[in-house]
Amino acid sequence: MGFLVRVMVTAVALWIAELLVSGITVTGGSTAQSALTLLAVAVIFGIVNAVLKPLSWLAGELDLPFHVAGFWSAFWGAIIVGVVSWVTSLAIPDRARRA
Repeated sequence: MGFLVRVMVTAVALWIAELLVSGITVTGGSTAQSALTLLAVAVIFGIVNAVLKPLSWLAGELDLPFHVAGFWSAFWGAIIVGVVSWVTSLAIPDRARRA
């Protein structure tokens, strides 16, 4: 039940983000299609979060000297990591695309 609530909350948050941020769009033809799209993306977010949380916990258990202090540090850090990863993926193609 908790997972479903989190999916719904995430879907609503995505919908609000779409309303407020000009670069986020849902291109479903109808309201129902848009709602299903938001729910599907929310499920994907939940799955990714379920995988990443244990990895984050593991880093803490290994006593790694890495810490993110607050929202804005996490926000800008995620932006930088995302951009660097994207640029790197352009320079170093993965095996699936080469085959």
